[in-house]
Amino acid sequence: MEIRNTIKPITLADINAQAVKVASVMKKIKAAMLAPTSAKKSPMFNSGELADLCGITKVQQSNRTLKGDLPVGTLKGSRREWTLREAMAWVTEYRQKKFRPSAASAVTIAIANFKGGVSKTTSAVTLAQGLALKGHKILLIDLDPQGSATSLFGFLPDADVDREHTALGVLEGDEEMIDNAIQKTYWDGIDLVCGAPMLFSAEFALPSRQMKQQGFEFWNALDISLDQARRDYDVIIIDTAPALSFVTINALLAADGVVIPLPPNAMDFASSSQFWGLFSDLCNQLYAGNPDGKTFEFMDVLLSKVETNDSVSSVVRQWIVEAYGDKVLPIEIPKTSVAVTASAEFATIYDIPKGSMSAKTYSRAKDAYDRYCTLVDEQIQGVWARQIERLNIELGTTKEIA
Repeated sequence: MEIRNTIKPITLADINAQAVKVASVMKKIKAAMLAPTSAKKSPMFNSGELADLCGITKVQQSNRTLKGDLPVGTLKGSRREWTLREAMAWVTEYRQKKFRPSAASAVTIAIANFKGGVSKTTSAVTLAQGLALKGHKILLIDLDPQGSATSLFGFLPDADVDREHTALGVLEGDEEMIDNAIQKTYWDGIDLVCGAPMLFSAEFALPSRQMKQQGFEFWNALDISLDQARRDYDVIIIDTAPALSFVTINALLAADGVVIPLPPNAMDFASSSQFWGLFSDLCNQLYAGNPDGKTFEFMDVLLSKVETNDSVSSVVRQWIVEAYGDKVLPIEIPKTSVAVTASAEFATIYDIPKGSMSAKTYSRAKDAYDRYCTLVDEQIQGVWARQIERLNIELGTTKEIA
């Protein structure tokens, strides 16, 4: 009884004070992590890394550097380094046949899972960075009110994000296109629509619009707003909240493809079962009588946070493969100290210097993410090919359109 009597009731004023204090600490953390410029910096690349990005040998890269018709980088001691922008000039030269055909449109990919803590945001941001390193122009849309993806790009959702930099305008009906919300990031090739707590209000605005506006389809608000962006970008990646909310529904139904990060443990597997059940019911309701009303080009299950020495994980992995078959990507993202280090630094594997940890640990993680991005990129190439094929059929010609 004595202990209970010493407990002080927590009032709304206490909650407000706590919110202010947490925000203050986050500002200090950001200042420390991003000092001295309070802005994140894109990575540098050595000659071997540049050669890998271009898909050429080190000898070819060295000879091309001597030719001098592409950025030669900066000589530091006996080694050369290239900025991200300089590296992308090389990638454009060597990978242009893999770029989006002019007649094709951006491939939109939703990263989704109803459960938190499955590496959803990490999977979204690393995919954006990995595809950008392949020369694609990326738009990342953060639809999670927590704004975790936004934080990874150096913006604090509570302090740095204004309403006009989020998707709230198109979801609430104040904007027709999402273009005005797009802003540049520290990473050349990736633009961002921020996430912030204010996105919660869209969960009330969308059903309200459905009731008040004749002909309005709440599930298509985001999809319609991407019309111009699909012409301006190669890939649009949407990070979603861990819930089947009105906003998440918009993301899923705007997508050409879906990636579902799924750690091999029993609780996450059970949650994924609920995801498919609810998503199936939803689509059947929205497209009743029209089973072809919505199609997806691909749906991937990405094994994330995998502990290779965990016997239980091995069993659940077998369940996942049995349940999802060829939807499971043939790559596993390992649970390593790299992820912990990167998270603590508001970064991803593509941000942190490889010399900051064991080379073996770093390579194990980076190789997995590189392979993940390559597998998705191959699917994107297939989507563009099918877009062109369908366009040719519509035009009734056998002439190749690019």
